[in-house]
Amino acid sequence: MSTKDAVAILAGAALVIGLLNTAKSTPAATAASPLGNASGTLPGLAPITTNPDKTAARSLIKRLRVAGRGPSTGYRRTRYGDNWADNATGVPYARNGCRTRDDLLARDGHNIRYRKGSTCEVIAMDLNDPYTGQIIDWRKSDADEVQVDHVVPLAYSWRMGAARWTRTKRLDFANDPLNLLPVHGRANEQKDASGPAGWLPPQRRIRCAYVTRFAQVAAKYDLPVTRADKNAMLTQCAG
Repeated sequence: MSTKDAVAILAGAALVIGLLNTAKSTPAATAASPLGNASGTLPGLAPITTNPDKTAARSLIKRLRVAGRGPSTGYRRTRYGDNWADNATGVPYARNGCRTRDDLLARDGHNIRYRKGSTCEVIAMDLNDPYTGQIIDWRKSDADEVQVDHVVPLAYSWRMGAARWTRTKRLDFANDPLNLLPVHGRANEQKDASGPAGWLPPQRRIRCAYVTRFAQVAAKYDLPVTRADKNAMLTQCAG
């Protein structure tokens, strides 16, 4: 092999590596704006940036009912069904044979890998985390690095009226893809059961989209929000 050929090969390899690194560090442009994703079946959470879209977001938020936060008495995760069980009835992906968590990982992940012999169980993927902006190279061996967040937390909904819902409605709420986002585990843990007045995603540019998604879920299930949360939501989508 000539020196010239060797240099050409090395240059080509460097180009391939550079392209791979670029692909790894640049989020794929597949995330959907919540304004065009009322079903929750489109991936990710794209920022809301234009004034017309912010106006539409504020219009939605303004329609939300306001109520005081009730007690957490009687709240248990099991009041919303088994964790990620595929037995909801009134939401997308319901009873498709896959656990809800896997449905959401497959919806939002890139370079998905399934367990051998399974068309459901996701064991590896790349995730463009909307909350932090990080790109997570996820493996099931470190499962908690990616957690599926309830945008409107279950405990929040309980205190705002879900304690009086039917079990079927709570089961749908817990498994509705509109209310679910795979995100960085640590960010999800920091959020806990907070509303928008108490916690917002660290990535500022996504905050209007986040509160819009929160409002969509609240509106769909006729769930009131606190006055402080409603004010915080409107602030995030100010023009």
